[in-house]
Amino acid sequence: MNIENIREGGFLITKIQQLSQRILAKMLKENDIHDISAAQGRVLFPLWIEDDISFQDLKKKTLLSKATLSYMLDQLEEASQIKRIRSNDDKRIINIKLTKMDEDLKRKFFQVSNQMKNIFYKDFTEQEIDDFEEYLEKVLENLTNYRDKNKSAKV
Repeated sequence: MNIENIREGGFLITKIQQLSQRILAKMLKENDIHDISAAQGRVLFPLWIEDDISFQDLKKKTLLSKATLSYMLDQLEEASQIKRIRSNDDKRIINIKLTKMDEDLKRKFFQVSNQMKNIFYKDFTEQEIDDFEEYLEKVLENLTNYRDKNKSAKV
């Protein structure tokens, strides 16, 4: 393989993710958000958008593994942030519902999320943001398709 042909997209995405997680954790602390971690926010955020969704839907929205999501939900349930409810129609389906809707926590988290967006997209035009997110969606789709075709490989 020729060194000039190496692309760095995956490496850059990993570096961006690591740095943004550190910045987000710092911002949560600075905004007195101690009730939830950045990782838990990844689970709560989709529930703040659409409450009372199935475990499977939440798994798809977060792209977390079943084990990781279960662990996170255990922590959030222990903190009385969410409640697991079995469906009356199909006992195999478990819905995740927010309990006490702490509006102040939600507002602060969305505020921090907006600050992160402003840092992330500083000096981008709206068109550049649209193009960038479209490219990221393509990468995500490629990875998802690969995972789905290689399920037996435990990706």
